[in-house]
Amino acid sequence: MSNPNALTALALPTGNSLVADETENRLSLSLEGQPLIQLRLNRDAELQLQLEESSDHPVSQAIWSACYWLFARDPACQRLTWRLDEAPTEALLSGMLVTTETVGEYRCERTLFWQLPQPWLVQPLTSGYPQQMVISGGKRHPLRPVKPQGEVYRRFDARLGVWISLRTVDIDQDLARFNRWQNSPRVASFWQEEGSLEQHREYLKKLAADPHTVTLIGCFDDQPFAYFEAYWAKEDRIAPFYDAGDYDRGIHMLVGEENHRGPHKVASWLPALTHYLFLDDPRTQRVVAEPRADNAKMIGYMQGQRFHCEKEFDFPHKRAALMVLGRERFFERCELT
Repeated sequence: MSNPNALTALALPTGNSLVADETENRLSLSLEGQPLIQLRLNRDAELQLQLEESSDHPVSQAIWSACYWLFARDPACQRLTWRLDEAPTEALLSGMLVTTETVGEYRCERTLFWQLPQPWLVQPLTSGYPQQMVISGGKRHPLRPVKPQGEVYRRFDARLGVWISLRTVDIDQDLARFNRWQNSPRVASFWQEEGSLEQHREYLKKLAADPHTVTLIGCFDDQPFAYFEAYWAKEDRIAPFYDAGDYDRGIHMLVGEENHRGPHKVASWLPALTHYLFLDDPRTQRVVAEPRADNAKMIGYMQGQRFHCEKEFDFPHKRAALMVLGRERFFERCELT
């Protein structure tokens, strides 16, 4: 497992790489071998940054890169204070920086930074999709956007030193591994979806045609290890059991590859999955899940990632625990690296 504090380079989803030369009082960043930004650091009560030199790159890009570097390097760092001679208009409009009471001083809050969608989202947000209320299956909910295809999220996990990415299921490409995973005794004991290739093809085709569910494959360094179902809770079977918001998302989770089990891996993929769902539509205020109430290991993992168990309830097929993670709680003291 990598130590974020030992970082010297950090990969970006664009394929570029940030390289740093950091001392107690200075930080110099380069992008693909070209100087990007040079800062003077003051490490008093909180980290203060003074811009000394910038390159021909847009100032907002240089500021973003420095914020990302420092937040990834130190997951406990919650706030960066910038001293700038000129108002960083683009950074202020996006929420990357906010003004303070001191002229020429601006703040970057970790809570706000990780809500910026780019460059983590590979495809456009659904947040611009206009709201129109419709009724389907007897449930009133917003009309949902067309489902994405291909890769939707990518981020380098500095703590593990690997890429974590999410892509949509390709039935032809993923059927055999989905079948293998579902027929694993460990998975079958909770999912109860054992079956043949043809049965699983029909299962995935049904979900592909369902506008309220997106099926996803989780990858470490582009190697598939998990299957996720992300659904809009308002029109799901969970809706009668709690006060579901119009844009709440729910998740079903399956780790298929044995070598990617364990709490340190959950601490990478579960925040990535919830991060994607909160970024995909800023109107999403909660992510929920309903694991079996006796799945103590999964419930414990989720509680370790700031979900809380609101209650237990009975589905026709299982006793479930309602696990809830609010948007504010996720981004508050967010530990993404």
